Amino acid sequence: MSNTAQFELLGLDSQELATLAQRIGQPSYRARQLSQALYRERLADLSAISTLPMSLRERLADDGYFVGQPEIERRFVSVDGTVRYLFRFRDGQTVETVWMPEGDGGERGDGTEAGDEEEREPTGGWNRATICVSSQVGCAVNCRFCMTAQLGAVRNLSAGEIVGQILAVLNDHSVEIERRRVNLVFMGQGEPFLNYDNFIKAVRLLVSEVGIAEPRMTVSTSGIVPRIADFGKEPVRPKLAISLNGSNDDVREQVMPINRKWNIRALLDSLRDFPLRPKERLTFEYVLLAGVNDAAQNAREIAALLRGLRAKVNLIALNPGPEIPFSMPSGEAVESFQKILINSAIPAFVRKPRGRDIFAACGQLKRATELVELRPA
Repeated sequence: MSNTAQFELLGLDSQELATLAQRIGQPSYRARQLSQALYRERLADLSAISTLPMSLRERLADDGYFVGQPEIERRFVSVDGTVRYLFRFRDGQTVETVWMPEGDGGERGDGTEAGDEEEREPTGGWNRATICVSSQVGCAVNCRFCMTAQLGAVRNLSAGEIVGQILAVLNDHSVEIERRRVNLVFMGQGEPFLNYDNFIKAVRLLVSEVGIAEPRMTVSTSGIVPRIADFGKEPVRPKLAISLNGSNDDVREQVMPINRKWNIRALLDSLRDFPLRPKERLTFEYVLLAGVNDAAQNAREIAALLRGLRAKVNLIALNPGPEIPFSMPSGEAVESFQKILINSAIPAFVRKPRGRDIFAACGQLKRATELVELRPA
């Protein structure tokens, strides 16, 4: 008789898989076979793991084990090639994940500058891509310019559910990660540092089991100060980006209520102590909102705040959406803001929007089924 309890295999590391094999009386090499099937071959169903005997696959299924890759419920394709996925998990909850061929609209499309990493020659279709990954169903931070905030906080994703989004996207595009450059940005739905343990475990699995190098990962936080200190101690960690969006506490509190708990001074103090690796810089993300935080004075205040930090700024013109109470800045305001920062010796880059037509751009992720403007591909 089948066990009613359900156990997700994605999210288990090598040691945990070895413990599972031992518990059910299997030799240790079964753990290696499972890991290979789950993370390298990216198989989505137990029945497809042909390296395991049929009797073992049936035993695992009867004991309530399942792989855990999410189901692609809907898929939307932008005119620029961006793909927005609505993923459904086993409990019916959904999140969104975004695939961006040729990057995420940053200065080189992937959050790095020219010269940071050697470019590979294109091998057909696209040279590099970025996957924007969600860490929670909904979000508790309530940034006023972000559509995800309208969902509220629902639940954390498990490490397996975080990794599963990436594997499912890679499968959908038949990506061989050994031959293609794939970058990951933990900038989708949710605040990763409010789901810290699962997020960090997912990162470790992606490095050790899937084979994606940590320099190709970036995580964005709204400024959960205690977790920034914890993050700096991690032996394996992505690069750090901070969602700033205000040049002083009054402005930042208006658009990011979390500033009342950890203000700009507390945030910057934590970052001055952050242990950057050689050639690594902090990234500050700044969403420009017309008439709110896009004035020349705001730019000068940002330059003063960041002086002395090894950092760069990504400027993002607001991506509009239903019920967002702000307006897009003019192109002239964006250009002027960037010039002031550059003239103050602060590297500043304007991120080009990707997937706006399918609500896949930064700050637009909500729930595809609720946006009637979207057209399925």
